[in-house]
Amino acid sequence: MNVPFHSLLQDFIDYLRFEKRYSAHTVRSYQDDLTQYFDYCTISYGSIAIKDLTSATVRSWLASLKNAGLSSRSINRKLSSLKSFFKFEIRSGIINATPMTGIISPKAGKRLPVFVAENDLAELLRTMKFSEDWKGLNAKMLLSLFYSTGMRLSELIGLKETQIDKSKKQIKILGKGNKERIVPISAELVRSIDEYKAEKKKKFDTQEACLLVTEKGNKLYSKYAYLLTNQYLQNIKTLEKKSPHILRHTFATHLTNHGASLAAVKELLGHSSLASTQIYTHNSIEKLKDVYKKAHPRASEK
Repeated sequence: MNVPFHSLLQDFIDYLRFEKRYSAHTVRSYQDDLTQYFDYCTISYGSIAIKDLTSATVRSWLASLKNAGLSSRSINRKLSSLKSFFKFEIRSGIINATPMTGIISPKAGKRLPVFVAENDLAELLRTMKFSEDWKGLNAKMLLSLFYSTGMRLSELIGLKETQIDKSKKQIKILGKGNKERIVPISAELVRSIDEYKAEKKKKFDTQEACLLVTEKGNKLYSKYAYLLTNQYLQNIKTLEKKSPHILRHTFATHLTNHGASLAAVKELLGHSSLASTQIYTHNSIEKLKDVYKKAHPRASEK
């Protein structure tokens, strides 16, 4: 069956979007990776059908990515996109075998999560002067929710008012793959949410189900939330990288530093595997080393 690449790609993207319910950001990453591979094959091999793609075409593409200076981590992500795509095409009956057989992922060094130190974050939240307008109110709400719940950006902008249970002090989060998880919240955050909702009702005549809205009363969008969060994180001078995801890392790191088990952190983050959560043990180990150096009488001996 000789189906055009763009048709196959669209079917796969629809599957990710509507059946797997992946976030727009994740779907776009898959689409970019696969488009890049298909473009490479077309340029390198001319008109080629999906059934003619082999492990050799994949290895050739990998070599071009390495030559372009792409990191092992980025290459592995692209390989993961290809594996998922070809697995989908086998299930759809388009091909009988995957060209990913025998493809070995390059080893990637562990990338430790960047996070905000507790004293820096406490100082930011204590001294930060948020603007008096709606944007300032959004910024305060975004920072509080990101740090208090560890939500992903896509989860937060999609958060509906009905997902917040004030009486139980918890939020039901709809995560990757449409998986639900419960995250407890403080009484202080419940009050902040109530205040935000009251201002929202007073300012906008909107039926928007999502909690957070723009200055026009419309659902918050990714770029708005990303840029606004970054704007306030700029005030932390010790932080080299700034993004909403940093606050997710910070949430998890502070929990582990205060004794939370990896299993508990895994559930709160919505990770499907404990392996994804284990990166946070490094920061706890580093903290223990620091405590040892400062407290043990023989720590300074060479």
